[in-house]
Amino acid sequence: MTELTEAAVLDALRAVREPELPGDIVSRDMVRGLTIDGTRVAFTIELTTPACPLKDEIEADVVRVLTPLGAETVEVSWGASVRRAAPPRPEQLLPGVKNVIAVASGKGGVGKSTVSVNLAVALAQAGASVGLLDADITGPNIPLMLGVEGQPTATPEGKIRPLERHGVKVISIQFFVPEGQPIVWRGPLVGGAIQQFLRDVDWGELDYLIIDEPPGTSDAQLTLAQAIPISGTVLVTTPQDVALLDVEKAMAMLQRMSVPVIGIVENMSAFICPHCGEATEIFGRGGGQRFAQRHEIEYLGAIPLDVTVRQGGDVGIPAVAQREPGPAAQAMTTLARTIAARMSVRAASAQQPVLTIS
Repeated sequence: MTELTEAAVLDALRAVREPELPGDIVSRDMVRGLTIDGTRVAFTIELTTPACPLKDEIEADVVRVLTPLGAETVEVSWGASVRRAAPPRPEQLLPGVKNVIAVASGKGGVGKSTVSVNLAVALAQAGASVGLLDADITGPNIPLMLGVEGQPTATPEGKIRPLERHGVKVISIQFFVPEGQPIVWRGPLVGGAIQQFLRDVDWGELDYLIIDEPPGTSDAQLTLAQAIPISGTVLVTTPQDVALLDVEKAMAMLQRMSVPVIGIVENMSAFICPHCGEATEIFGRGGGQRFAQRHEIEYLGAIPLDVTVRQGGDVGIPAVAQREPGPAAQAMTTLARTIAARMSVRAASAQQPVLTIS
């Protein structure tokens, strides 16, 4: 039996791979605060996102490699240090924001705002610092769906202080206009409002800023793509062909603007009966998966139709924040973890040294 020393423990831990990233947890400097007390080993694993979906897999591997050394008790704590997935630009508008994740769709009514809200809250529940920007200037729904009311105040520096709900900082044009008043603005005004939300809001230090984009391909999307480095975009569709036709146009615009696409999620994939649990595919079947295969992007999963999503959205309690999460909430929690993992991979790739040969 190998002596239970710090060197032996670290050497054994080199066999534990980071499932999403190249290399092992030691070479990636993820092992912190290692202590050994007899046959007890304790340390912290510093993840690249608190929403890592593979903690159980990593911990099982740790126990597997340390048990032969004589470790009878292995205590693993978890930390996280989210890294920036997109390179910063000169005169960065959001210097404290590590990752900007846009949520987009080709058409309205596919549940894009629902995905945005639940994605933001799920990441915050995992321990990340999260902001949510409602960029749908003429149709803002985020305040209602998050259950946040009031008017933002100003910081001593004259910045707009976002409101907060469910652990998420949020800003929306709805906070600044009377209830029920329509926002009838031309494109330049919409773009100007988005610029102000980027420039004049005190977002502070954020791991993720989720942007709920308006549907379609318009000035709002162009403004965002040109103003800030978007780390990745999540496309939202429903299974039927009319939604897929429009999301294809949205993806073509993103490609033209050199905005990376994380993948596509199929919302309202099937209705789950709350009484018998039977799934009924109201809007068709597999459209999102076929789209992903055809365009060689990642299929991020399906979110079923669930009455608790509608109920929660109407009273400001997102599905993932409800006491008894239903199947849709579970799917959106999984989606959040998957997206966080993909951001970690992109961040690791962005930080790889470039080999130059002279």
